[in-house]
Amino acid sequence: MCVKGLHLLTVLSGLAASGVLQVSGITIYTQSSVEAVNGTDVRLKCTFHSSHPINPDVVTISWSFRPLKPGQEVSVFHYQQRPYPPPDGIFRNHIKWAGDIMGRDASITLLQVKFAFNGTYICQVRNPPDVHGTVGEIRFRVVTTASFSELLLLALGIVGGVAAVVILLVLFVSCRRCKRRRQRELEENEEAPRKEIKGPSSVITTWESRGRH
Repeated sequence: MCVKGLHLLTVLSGLAASGVLQVSGITIYTQSSVEAVNGTDVRLKCTFHSSHPINPDVVTISWSFRPLKPGQEVSVFHYQQRPYPPPDGIFRNHIKWAGDIMGRDASITLLQVKFAFNGTYICQVRNPPDVHGTVGEIRFRVVTTASFSELLLLALGIVGGVAAVVILLVLFVSCRRCKRRRQRELEENEEAPRKEIKGPSSVITTWESRGRH
């Protein structure tokens, strides 16, 4: 039994050494769905993890688009040492690189989105010898107005910004008042010894004037 176990361990070790059992590959992380208002810019976030060190000279990033209606999947963006936006088609001048290779970020930004952009966006990264792994898919939808959740987030952001400004103003005014108060106290403390010195001299002057009379 022990001999069989040792034999199995030897076989597994050999397979692992040959790369058959090597667990490696690119893992992609994306949002499952994204929504944007017609005519606005939106960032499609795609990050990745590789089991090998990142080499910016060999890393390649590909974005493709699959429309909602039955149609062929098309390549819309490519990165290899530098970004290659689409030279023609509906995405021409509508895609901008927004990632950072060393930061493991393969994101892009869609500019002035249109309803024709509705569909699924696929993000794929290769970092040789890591050329296999998962792909990221984002279901994208263009709407005429922002959803309630987005409006709520916007309102909270505005309220938070206003509250921050008010707090800063209150702190600024309070600091100025404290500074003036301290300055006033210093001036009063400087004047107090002068009054104490002036008191006895005035009394002596009064007695001298009486003696003369």
